[in-house]
Amino acid sequence: MLRKYSNTRSLGDNIKLGILTAIVAGMVNVASFMLFYSFSSNVTGYFAILASEVSQNNYYQIAIVLLWIMSFFLGSFISNFIVIHFNRKNTYLAHAMPIMLELLCILGVAIYGTSFYNGTLFETELLLMILLLSMGLQNGLTASISNFAVKTTHLTGATTDLAIVFSMFTHKKYRNNKDIKDKAKLLISIFSSYLLGAFIAAFLYQSLKFNVFFIVVAFLTVVIFYDLSKIYKFNRSLKVYKLKKQEAEQQQPDNVPSNSKQVAIS
Repeated sequence: MLRKYSNTRSLGDNIKLGILTAIVAGMVNVASFMLFYSFSSNVTGYFAILASEVSQNNYYQIAIVLLWIMSFFLGSFISNFIVIHFNRKNTYLAHAMPIMLELLCILGVAIYGTSFYNGTLFETELLLMILLLSMGLQNGLTASISNFAVKTTHLTGATTDLAIVFSMFTHKKYRNNKDIKDKAKLLISIFSSYLLGAFIAAFLYQSLKFNVFFIVVAFLTVVIFYDLSKIYKFNRSLKVYKLKKQEAEQQQPDNVPSNSKQVAIS
């Protein structure tokens, strides 16, 4: 999921990345809505709120909403910054670092929420800011490494894309187009996974509250270690291959006739 970049990624790579990160986004968005009565996986609505607060001269709320928007922006910026500056040195590490940062953000919210949260307005605003940062990190990473094919924190653009794909299927000339069919598979995977994550958070919220975020951390851990296990298996296989090749070379006879490479001329 994280080892490949841009056009080198397969449909399977993007679907696996889309499924796991969409589940995370669905869970975080529903959990933040039920805990803070605010969404955390996109900023579209916050621009409308910003305009409303500006018209009413509510300077404190203007500052808070701007900080929320900038948190999401900063997360996306950091993700792409890491990818473009560290991708050539270690592709996996460059792609895993934003997920690690996202994991730390959500883990921090989970620990604070279960141990220290008193329900004050300041705490709510701060925790929501951290969640928006984490979703920006995720969306920036998935879009960056997939050549903008995978965006999982919100479904507005995906809904438009899926509607366009379905409309194309009404014309027989596009029904067997592999690229269009692949895009439909990816979008449907993201949609269904986001909804699954949303349902999981909604059902578990009543009994778990902030502990829901620990489940989110578990999903992100799977994303990180999935590719790490693949890299480990590949390196192990490569090591075994080199050992076998070395053993085979050592078993070859040492004394080779000096004229073995000469060609007899009759």
